[in-house]
Formats: sequence, structure tokens, C-alpha cells
Amino acid sequence: MPLFGQLYNFAHWLTQNREEAEDLVQETYVKALRGFGSFQPGTNFRAWMYRILRNTFLTSRTGLKTTQTVPLEEDENGPASAATTDPQTPEAILIDRNHQDLLQAALEELPLHFREVLLLCELEEMSYQEIADTMAMPIGTVMSRLSRARAALRANVRQKLRST
Repeated sequence: MPLFGQLYNFAHWLTQNREEAEDLVQETYVKALRGFGSFQPGTNFRAWMYRILRNTFLTSRTGLKTTQTVPLEEDENGPASAATTDPQTPEAILIDRNHQDLLQAALEELPLHFREVLLLCELEEMSYQEIADTMAMPIGTVMSRLSRARAALRANVRQKLRST
């Protein structure tokens, strides 16, 4: 099944639940097979599949109840402090794991429209044009949302680093 792993990863990030992600991917493939006649040869198949997944998510109960907000003001209290330790020590490994958890928590706090554009760009390595095709929006909107998503993520991470 083409793109299964990538679609599942994106679905899992959107739903934040393993079972719902599996159901979402399954429903995406069913809809893609039913509507394969609407796929236009020569267009981006990957973007078409992601669009089906995204639209399916947004029309599901899970997608409709995802309404989180994050202030867009960036806190200017200085750069986040980074630990500089030997990567081989147990302490460094623990710090890395804590930072991964911190980053994941900060990502989960982003509003859906920021989180999905950031994940498509950074994790799925889609171009701006592929993201625009997937999300059915102008490329300028993609760039704007991506910039705001990165700023909001940066602010979330800074806040979490200060509170630890």
C-alpha cells in the first residue's frame, strides 16, 4: 500500500491516538479506492492521498473537537538554555529524552492548523507546493502558517524550558 507508513504517522500526529489513526488511514484508503476515478494522472498522488486523509480527519468527530488556541506573541526573554554535555553519559541521554518529550508536548499544544502544516513540512518533508495542494490553500498561506507555527512552537518550548 503506497504511503502507508507516512499516512499513518501523520494520522497519529493529528489524532494523538493509535486506534483512531489506524481507523483514519483505513478510511482514507477506502475513500481513495472509491474515488480513484477523480484522481487526475500527472498530478501529485501523495498530495491527493494526504488531502483525503486530512479531509476525513476534519469531518470526523476527532477533527471537529480539536480547537486549541495558542497566543502568537513571542516571548523575548532571551534564548532557551541548552545543556552542553557529553552525549555518551547517562545524564545526557536522560536530558535528550526529556527534550523529546518536551518538544512533543509543545507540538501537541499547537492549534491543528499550525500543527498539520508544520508536520507536513518538517516530518513528511513536503514542499510548500505539495502542502498547498494537500491543504487546498494558496502557497502564501502555507508559508505564513508555517512561520507562525514555528514561532508558536518556539515560544511553547521556551516556556516549557523555563518551567523545568
